[in-house]
Amino acid sequence: MPGSKSWKLAWPVAVWVGLLTVPVPGGLQPHQWQYFAVFAAAIVAMVVTPLPGGAIALIAVSFIAAMGYVEADATASVRWALSGFADPAVWLTFGAFLFALGYRSSGLGRRIALSLVRRLGRRTLGLGYAIALADLALAPGMPSNTARSGGAIFPVVREIPPLYGSLPGPTARRIGAYLMWTAFASTAVTSSMFITALVPNAAALALAGRVTGLEIGWWRFLAGFAPAGILLLVLVPLVTYWIYPPQVRESPETVAWATAELHSMGPVSRREWTMLALVGLAIVLWVTGSNPRVSVPGLGSNFVHPTTVVLIVISLMLVLRVVTWDSVLAEREAWSMLLYFTMVLTLADGLNRIGFIAWFARIAVAPLAGTDPMVVMFALVGLFFWSHYLFASITAHAVAVLPVVLAIGQEIPGLPGAPLALLCIYGLGLMGVISPYATGCAPIYAGSGFIGRARFWLLGLVFGLLYFTVLIGVTGPWVLATMPSK
Repeated sequence: MPGSKSWKLAWPVAVWVGLLTVPVPGGLQPHQWQYFAVFAAAIVAMVVTPLPGGAIALIAVSFIAAMGYVEADATASVRWALSGFADPAVWLTFGAFLFALGYRSSGLGRRIALSLVRRLGRRTLGLGYAIALADLALAPGMPSNTARSGGAIFPVVREIPPLYGSLPGPTARRIGAYLMWTAFASTAVTSSMFITALVPNAAALALAGRVTGLEIGWWRFLAGFAPAGILLLVLVPLVTYWIYPPQVRESPETVAWATAELHSMGPVSRREWTMLALVGLAIVLWVTGSNPRVSVPGLGSNFVHPTTVVLIVISLMLVLRVVTWDSVLAEREAWSMLLYFTMVLTLADGLNRIGFIAWFARIAVAPLAGTDPMVVMFALVGLFFWSHYLFASITAHAVAVLPVVLAIGQEIPGLPGAPLALLCIYGLGLMGVISPYATGCAPIYAGSGFIGRARFWLLGLVFGLLYFTVLIGVTGPWVLATMPSK
């Protein structure tokens, strides 16, 4: 309703005006506090208003540049406002969105999902694993879990329950509720496995690099989460089967349906084979290009940046006609993400550049003096993870909370900064499971009608506790043992 939207728009304005009326805290200059007021209002706007996140971030950055809060000189100020476009993480994620276009337009994504259902779908538990593996197969090249799970997995999964008379309502528990929750919970895990599986992963790495100097490639990112990710992908269908069991335990009809759908698709097309080869090429180059142990004759090690890989593969997709330039231009979500990601990174960078984050960290760290650094590290990870209940956007959460958490960590003597950053970043995908609004695809599954509202919240809490326990108990020791501790 129009009135409701107007009321929501009033919240960020109220936050901005309210903060400006507060006396400037000791240790800060007026321009630093004024910047923070705009930043806080922008974050609130991203959470509560219907305006697109990119538009909100653009408005905030433009206002800050005009007011000279970061750079007093007008030319330097506009250079700061546009600096995010030079960040490789922006173009890495933009390119991965175009990978999703290739999956979709070639039909490869749907064929992968249907093939796994046909091979593993005879039993309901096997069908749960087929759904999880389908998401895993698509995750390296689809950075939006909304596109991956909501756009590629959900349409296939949604066709299965009616085969068993399972519809939203009284018959949902026959098989539909189990499949829906398994699909949703699985995408939260795969979103943390690859840099390119979730938009905020690259953004958070860029933020962490600016605060802690952390640099990590595609391969090392995967290696850091693989033990926990594999364990969780094994557990998700099984735990769901135990605590939210389907009434139907056998599902031969699903195999027949998937077989018929694949038959209607016909043989694998040239575009599908080409897309598969290009994805394989990208993964090989990501692995070799980001692994210092791999040396290519004439090029040495680290011979290609992950973002360069994306640009190369997109160029080949165009040359080989997997996608057309018109379809690239029409990919509104990718272009919208490009502006959103760029402006959000710039907004967060400015908060750090003007010294606000360092000031806040010095205040927040004072009560922690004398506490064991490892205890503080895991407490900060917990704060970062569970505070996501307050956010409807993982990107907004990362931008607002991650720099603060990392800055506090840097002020604690003996606390390893890189492991802290990685544990927080690995938690980004996992935290998407905790609520019906925690990530982009959550409303799709929550609104499917198969899982009741109260049940969705309860399952979110249970799986959130499971994911957080594995993050701390498995990824924590593994990262501390294998990753740099600077």
